[in-house]
Amino acid sequence: MSTLNYQITELNNGIRIVTETVTHVQSMAMGVWVGVGSRYETEAENGITHFIEHMLFKGTKRRSAQDIAREIDAIGGQINAFTSKEYTCYYVKALSEDFALSADILADMIFNSQFDEQELAKEREVIIEEIKMYEDTPDELANDLFALDMWGNNSLGRTILGVEET
Repeated sequence: MSTLNYQITELNNGIRIVTETVTHVQSMAMGVWVGVGSRYETEAENGITHFIEHMLFKGTKRRSAQDIAREIDAIGGQINAFTSKEYTCYYVKALSEDFALSADILADMIFNSQFDEQELAKEREVIIEEIKMYEDTPDELANDLFALDMWGNNSLGRTILGVEET
Protein backbone atom coordinates (compact mmCIF):
# COMPACT_ATOMS: atom_id res chain seq x y z
CA MET A 1 0.00 0.00 0.00
CA SER A 2 1.45 3.34 -1.02
CA THR A 3 0.79 6.64 0.64
CA LEU A 4 0.20 9.80 -1.33
CA ASN A 5 2.76 12.52 -0.87
CA TYR A 6 0.87 15.63 -1.94
CA GLN A 7 0.64 19.20 -0.82
CA ILE A 8 -2.02 21.86 -1.40
CA THR A 9 -0.91 25.48 -1.50
CA GLU A 10 -3.30 28.40 -1.89
CA LEU A 11 -1.84 31.59 -3.28
CA ASN A 12 -2.97 35.06 -2.17
CA ASN A 13 -5.03 35.39 -5.38
CA GLY A 14 -7.04 32.24 -4.55
CA ILE A 15 -5.32 29.91 -7.01
CA ARG A 16 -4.79 26.47 -5.52
CA ILE A 17 -1.71 24.47 -6.46
CA VAL A 18 -1.72 20.75 -5.79
CA THR A 19 1.60 18.95 -6.05
CA GLU A 20 2.41 15.29 -5.57
CA THR A 21 5.84 13.75 -5.48
CA VAL A 22 6.31 10.27 -6.86
CA THR A 23 9.97 9.51 -6.21
CA HIS A 24 10.35 6.55 -8.56
CA VAL A 25 9.37 8.34 -11.80
CA GLN A 26 11.19 10.92 -13.89
CA SER A 27 8.14 12.36 -15.59
CA MET A 28 5.61 14.96 -14.60
CA ALA A 29 2.09 15.93 -15.47
CA MET A 30 0.70 19.39 -14.93
CA GLY A 31 -2.73 20.73 -15.56
CA VAL A 32 -4.66 23.93 -15.23
CA TRP A 33 -8.30 23.44 -14.30
CA VAL A 34 -10.40 26.46 -15.17
CA GLY A 35 -13.71 26.66 -13.32
CA VAL A 36 -15.75 27.15 -16.49
CA GLY A 37 -17.66 24.35 -18.20
CA SER A 38 -20.72 24.02 -20.37
CA ARG A 39 -23.13 24.26 -17.45
CA TYR A 40 -22.34 27.99 -17.21
CA GLU A 41 -23.39 28.70 -20.80
CA THR A 42 -26.70 30.14 -21.94
CA GLU A 43 -28.58 28.41 -24.74
CA ALA A 44 -27.17 30.94 -27.23
CA GLU A 45 -23.63 30.28 -25.95
CA ASN A 46 -23.92 26.48 -26.03
CA GLY A 47 -20.50 25.09 -26.96
CA ILE A 48 -18.49 28.30 -26.47
CA THR A 49 -16.37 26.85 -23.63
CA HIS A 50 -15.39 23.90 -25.82
CA PHE A 51 -14.70 26.31 -28.71
CA ILE A 52 -12.41 28.41 -26.50
CA GLU A 53 -10.62 25.22 -25.42
CA HIS A 54 -9.80 24.54 -29.08
CA MET A 55 -8.73 28.13 -29.78
CA LEU A 56 -6.10 28.17 -27.04
CA PHE A 57 -4.06 25.77 -29.20
CA LYS A 58 -4.17 28.12 -32.23
CA GLY A 59 -1.35 30.41 -31.19
CA THR A 60 -0.33 33.11 -28.77
CA LYS A 61 1.48 36.43 -28.97
CA ARG A 62 4.77 34.50 -28.66
CA ARG A 63 4.02 31.15 -30.31
CA SER A 64 2.18 29.97 -33.39
CA ALA A 65 0.09 26.79 -33.25
CA GLN A 66 3.04 25.04 -34.95
CA ASP A 67 5.47 26.41 -32.37
CA ILE A 68 3.36 25.01 -29.52
CA ALA A 69 3.22 21.58 -31.13
CA ARG A 70 6.91 21.65 -32.13
CA GLU A 71 8.13 22.65 -28.66
CA ILE A 72 6.12 19.90 -26.97
CA ASP A 73 7.16 17.32 -29.58
CA ALA A 74 10.83 18.31 -29.18
CA ILE A 75 10.75 17.26 -25.52
CA GLY A 76 8.73 14.11 -26.20
CA GLY A 77 5.77 15.56 -24.32
CA GLN A 78 2.04 15.54 -24.80
CA ILE A 79 -0.31 18.51 -24.56
CA ASN A 80 -4.08 18.36 -24.63
CA ALA A 81 -7.27 19.64 -23.05
CA PHE A 82 -10.85 18.67 -22.31
CA THR A 83 -14.07 20.42 -21.41
CA SER A 84 -16.68 19.05 -19.05
CA LYS A 85 -19.92 20.42 -17.65
CA GLU A 86 -18.06 21.86 -14.64
CA TYR A 87 -14.58 22.86 -15.83
CA THR A 88 -12.01 22.93 -18.61
CA CYS A 89 -8.58 21.37 -18.16
CA TYR A 90 -5.42 22.08 -20.12
CA TYR A 91 -2.52 19.72 -19.43
CA VAL A 92 1.00 18.67 -20.35
CA LYS A 93 2.83 15.39 -19.72
CA ALA A 94 6.63 15.45 -20.10
CA LEU A 95 9.90 14.61 -18.37
CA SER A 96 10.43 16.32 -15.01
CA GLU A 97 13.39 18.25 -16.43
CA ASP A 98 10.98 19.97 -18.84
CA PHE A 99 8.74 21.38 -16.10
CA ALA A 100 9.67 25.04 -16.71
CA LEU A 101 9.09 24.88 -20.47
CA SER A 102 5.81 23.00 -19.99
CA ALA A 103 4.58 25.57 -17.46
CA ASP A 104 5.62 28.42 -19.77
CA ILE A 105 3.73 26.95 -22.72
CA LEU A 106 0.54 26.37 -20.69
CA ALA A 107 0.70 29.85 -19.15
CA ASP A 108 1.32 31.40 -22.57
CA MET A 109 -1.70 29.61 -24.02
CA ILE A 110 -3.98 30.61 -21.16
CA PHE A 111 -2.91 34.24 -20.81
CA ASN A 112 -1.78 35.20 -24.32
CA SER A 113 -3.92 33.30 -26.81
CA GLN A 114 -4.81 35.07 -30.02
CA PHE A 115 -8.29 34.65 -31.41
CA ASP A 116 -7.49 35.28 -35.07
CA GLU A 117 -10.61 35.61 -37.24
CA GLN A 118 -9.32 33.18 -39.89
CA GLU A 119 -8.46 30.61 -37.23
CA LEU A 120 -11.91 31.07 -35.65
CA ALA A 121 -13.56 30.31 -38.99
CA LYS A 122 -11.38 27.22 -39.55
CA GLU A 123 -11.96 25.92 -36.05
CA ARG A 124 -15.72 26.41 -36.39
CA GLU A 125 -15.63 23.88 -39.24
CA VAL A 126 -13.47 21.48 -37.20
CA ILE A 127 -15.95 21.60 -34.32
CA ILE A 128 -18.94 21.12 -36.62
CA GLU A 129 -17.26 17.93 -37.88
CA GLU A 130 -16.60 16.88 -34.28
CA ILE A 131 -20.29 17.41 -33.47
CA LYS A 132 -21.31 15.26 -36.46
CA MET A 133 -18.89 12.47 -35.46
CA TYR A 134 -20.16 12.63 -31.90
CA GLU A 135 -23.77 12.36 -33.10
CA ASP A 136 -22.76 9.22 -35.03
CA THR A 137 -21.45 7.55 -31.86
CA PRO A 138 -24.38 5.71 -30.21
CA ASP A 139 -23.08 5.70 -26.62
CA GLU A 140 -22.23 9.42 -26.73
CA LEU A 141 -25.60 10.25 -28.27
CA ALA A 142 -27.36 8.12 -25.63
CA ASN A 143 -25.62 10.09 -22.87
CA ASP A 144 -26.71 13.39 -24.41
CA LEU A 145 -30.29 12.19 -24.86
CA PHE A 146 -30.36 11.01 -21.24
CA ALA A 147 -29.08 14.41 -20.03
CA LEU A 148 -31.66 16.19 -22.19
CA ASP A 149 -34.43 14.00 -20.79
CA MET A 150 -33.19 14.52 -17.24
CA TRP A 151 -32.45 18.26 -17.34
CA GLY A 152 -34.49 19.55 -20.29
CA ASN A 153 -33.29 22.86 -21.72
CA ASN A 154 -31.24 23.62 -18.61
CA SER A 155 -27.52 24.00 -19.39
CA LEU A 156 -26.94 20.57 -17.83
CA GLY A 157 -29.22 19.06 -20.48
CA ARG A 158 -27.32 20.53 -23.40
CA THR A 159 -24.21 19.06 -25.03
CA ILE A 160 -20.71 20.15 -24.11
CA LEU A 161 -19.76 20.45 -27.79
CA GLY A 162 -22.68 22.72 -28.63
CA VAL A 163 -24.77 22.48 -31.76
CA GLU A 164 -24.00 23.62 -35.28
CA GLU A 165 -26.22 26.70 -34.96
CA THR A 166 -24.31 28.03 -31.95
